[in-house]
Amino acid sequence: MVAMLADLVNIDSGSYNKRGVDAVGERLRAHLEVAGVSCETFPDVTFGDCLAARLPGGGDRRPIVLMGHRDTVFPDGTAAERPFRIDGNQAFGPGVADMKAGLVMNTFVLEALHRFGAPCPLTGLYTSDEEIASPSSRPIIEAEAKDARAVFNSEPGRPSGNLVSRRKGAAFIELEVIGRAAHSGAAHAEGVSAIEALARKIQRLHRLTDYDLGTTVNVGLAQGGTAVNTVAARATAAIDVRFPTLNIMEKILGEVREICRCCELPGSDSRILREGNFLPLEQDEASRKLLELYGRAAADLGFQVSGEATGGSADSGFTAALGTPTLCGTGPVGGNAHRDDEWCRIDTLVPRAQALALTILEVAGSLSLRLSRP
Repeated sequence: MVAMLADLVNIDSGSYNKRGVDAVGERLRAHLEVAGVSCETFPDVTFGDCLAARLPGGGDRRPIVLMGHRDTVFPDGTAAERPFRIDGNQAFGPGVADMKAGLVMNTFVLEALHRFGAPCPLTGLYTSDEEIASPSSRPIIEAEAKDARAVFNSEPGRPSGNLVSRRKGAAFIELEVIGRAAHSGAAHAEGVSAIEALARKIQRLHRLTDYDLGTTVNVGLAQGGTAVNTVAARATAAIDVRFPTLNIMEKILGEVREICRCCELPGSDSRILREGNFLPLEQDEASRKLLELYGRAAADLGFQVSGEATGGSADSGFTAALGTPTLCGTGPVGGNAHRDDEWCRIDTLVPRAQALALTILEVAGSLSLRLSRP
């Protein structure tokens, strides 16, 4: 498992690096096919191809889905600058926890269940663009999950060792503001500053943050203008919006879109260039039962887990919104995601794989989960 993890971490696979993301997929495919697991590719011309591993299994024909993404947030060259390394019980490297360790774990679980007999159909879904809100993978995720018995998303386990039972949803919005250029000394009054119009929007957007409600709005990037002595004709911003539930999502995104589109300064104009959304992961009764099953499996193996809420978003929100019992954070324990010091605890690779496999066996025989969906 550690050797495969090192191999995957040492491949640059940023979301827009199709070649790298596909290279990670080819490593996984090769391992699975040698083990006798059949794989299906969903080609994509822009982002990495999606990969699905299939175990036919027996019993209830609805599959259990093991899910994970192959892309990372890191630019090309990062793997060469700080390749995979081990220090004590921790592994380091770009994407080591988020979430190449989870990919390795899922792969070995699928191999083991294929070797000893899958109790029901299983799908291992390896997606390509989660770090940018899954513009290509989301339809595939939803198609694979809509009739599934359960979904396990192997994002990293929390530093505490816990799983993730709730996640905030997120929207990533790119905004463009257009003004009118003018010489800032000779013809200042003739100009309309796109930067000023954007600044007014930013103030209104940030006032939408409500910690009690669980909503946050952050303009993380802002750019504009061409020269210090020119009234800016154009400005852009990247906006991050977080929300805890689907109901709150509709309200907060409506307010954000209204601010983005309204005219803050006479003579200016604005438009949303791009928007990508993650749905929140909300825990329903079936997902709570899934967590209980995992907790019992973990206890049998000698470790304790519970569910945690996090503000980070993931593909698990898409599957939970379909009504499919979903559990997230089932991957090996890690932390500092998206940072240079991202880490993964090596000694959790095998126990977390064992707990997942035991939980799958329990789900396959669980009448309560079988009846949780029509």
